[in-house]
Amino acid sequence: MSFLDELRWRGLLHQTTSDTIDAHLASGTRRAYAGFDPTADSLTIGNLIPIMLLAHFQRAGHRPVVVTGGGTGLIGDPSGKSAERPLLTPDQVQANVDRIRPIFERVLEFGGDAGAEMVDNHDWLGRIGYIELLRDIGKHFSVNVMMQKDSVASRLNEREQGISYTEFSYQVLQAYDFLHLHRTRGVTIQLGGSDQYGNIVAGIDLIRRLERVSDGEGGTIGAETFGVTCPLVTKADGGKIGKTETGAVWLTAGRTSPYRFHQFWLNTTDADVVNFLKWYTFVEREEIEALETATAERPQERAAQKRLADEVTRMMHGQSEVDAAIQAATALFSGEVRGLDAATLGAIADDLGATERSRHELAGAEPPTVGGLLKDLGLASSNREVREFIGGGAVRVNGESIAEDRALSTDDILEGGYTLIRRGRKNWAAVRWGE
Repeated sequence: MSFLDELRWRGLLHQTTSDTIDAHLASGTRRAYAGFDPTADSLTIGNLIPIMLLAHFQRAGHRPVVVTGGGTGLIGDPSGKSAERPLLTPDQVQANVDRIRPIFERVLEFGGDAGAEMVDNHDWLGRIGYIELLRDIGKHFSVNVMMQKDSVASRLNEREQGISYTEFSYQVLQAYDFLHLHRTRGVTIQLGGSDQYGNIVAGIDLIRRLERVSDGEGGTIGAETFGVTCPLVTKADGGKIGKTETGAVWLTAGRTSPYRFHQFWLNTTDADVVNFLKWYTFVEREEIEALETATAERPQERAAQKRLADEVTRMMHGQSEVDAAIQAATALFSGEVRGLDAATLGAIADDLGATERSRHELAGAEPPTVGGLLKDLGLASSNREVREFIGGGAVRVNGESIAEDRALSTDDILEGGYTLIRRGRKNWAAVRWGE
């Protein structure tokens, strides 16, 4: 399939700025860019969608350009924000740029004549003077039109928040990005979410005004460039993707462990899993359709969820982390957790909402007991339940069955300082022992 046909089938095509883009793409190798502002030291699975757009663009035989916003990140995009973003220092922005670079290398192919490129817009925005920007660029923007943009209009209606001149000017900088990339790298397409449509059109209009090409009849016309947007994807119930009780789902291990990352995708609902396979993986159409059938006919097997979790985790963290995540999940199911490493145990403990306790308690005159811990962790509500659960063989400490209530000791602390308690088959809790 062509680039746009691929996006259509995957549900990733929302809007194009011109009907002639198909012919433009078919007439040669093209370059498209998407921008990513470094507002944190990682990106979330929401940011993965535009990265996937760039990847599909590359797989269709074109060249993607990743723009990290070392310059625009100092300003802040008002799109989708009801209040002013806190300004980051230049050092914070640069540190974030450095940390998010490896994420793109997990999804895109860099290097060589056909490889993707990565650039930082601070390299050109940091050099342009204020008078130059106002005189050469700003005069091509109508304040009336800028105020009608959704990202601006919504803030103007909020009297308590409003919008600063700084964020109001963001669309001018993003438009200049497109102009600069068109001039220096021949970029003709900008990709982004549907909330970026206004900014994309501003860049297209700026290029049309400033860049002239032959009309074939001895005259000139404004250069034509294009925009492609994807929908702001949501879950089947309308909720935001990646918003969990423990916070956002990040694309780097330091923010979201590979185990928790794998678990997030594994817990996808049947109503969402087919769309997620289309949006977040490169799994081919035939296989996705087969998995859709399997989900409808044999939902208990969760074949689509397993494929999704394995594929996205492999892409972002590698096969070894997929294997480790599966091992951890298997260990929790079987109860054999003593062989897990500290990192995996820590991820499991975090996922279970581990309770913090001090190791000094274990050396005291009255160390905590398994029964007391069951009550403290919410796995039992009374001494009677403690006796019933332990007497019935329903309680395990680190996978080992407990025949009678006893005091805990340092032998019950696994690598990394964790103790995992299970009551029954599915009720787990964790303790993290500190100093």
